[in-house]
Amino acid sequence: MSTSLTRDISLVSVHPTAIVEDGVQIGAGSAIWDHVHIRHSTQLGEECIVGEKTYIAYDVRIGSRVKINAFAYVCNAVTIEDGVMVGAGVVFTNDRYPRATTPDLRQLRPSDPDSHTRPTLVREGATIGAASTIGCDLEIGRFAMIGMASVVTHSVPDFALAFGNPARCVGYVCRCGIPLLFLRDERLPDAVKLQCADCGLCYELENNIITELTPRI
Repeated sequence: MSTSLTRDISLVSVHPTAIVEDGVQIGAGSAIWDHVHIRHSTQLGEECIVGEKTYIAYDVRIGSRVKINAFAYVCNAVTIEDGVMVGAGVVFTNDRYPRATTPDLRQLRPSDPDSHTRPTLVREGATIGAASTIGCDLEIGRFAMIGMASVVTHSVPDFALAFGNPARCVGYVCRCGIPLLFLRDERLPDAVKLQCADCGLCYELENNIITELTPRI
């Protein structure tokens, strides 16, 4: 293992079976579990957990206090902000039109990023449920929650609860994760005030956009 750390290596826990390539930066308090592979030039913030047998490609940017559970696949061009939960077996993608070879089948296509490589941004506080597949050229909003085994093909708004194949917005959740509202067939008023039954934080929903009415934590 050869690694360049943002802090003293004694402050980072790396399992002896993990592969951490040159140029990786890992923040203090982070833990890398068994058989994880982190490719070169990736940045991982402080107090993160990367579960066993997870693969993180090169040049990936991951914030602080991020939990990535076992068997996740995080490809190039993915950015994950602070406080995100990535469930077990989540797969990110970065090419909408993937091919193994050139059209004549005579040569493998290179794996380096090219004009077909599209980014994915997971905003702070979001949760991606286990076994979900995340498309590319999209954004998962702040504190959004993606249900397990979902296939995300379009951007998801802040605080949205989305699941299915393809995933669609079925409601909205609080910062703490408790549902605020489930969408029904009936028409909603132009503006709806919402309060979390668990933590008491307040919001307003207007034109499918959530606004926080209480000070941010």
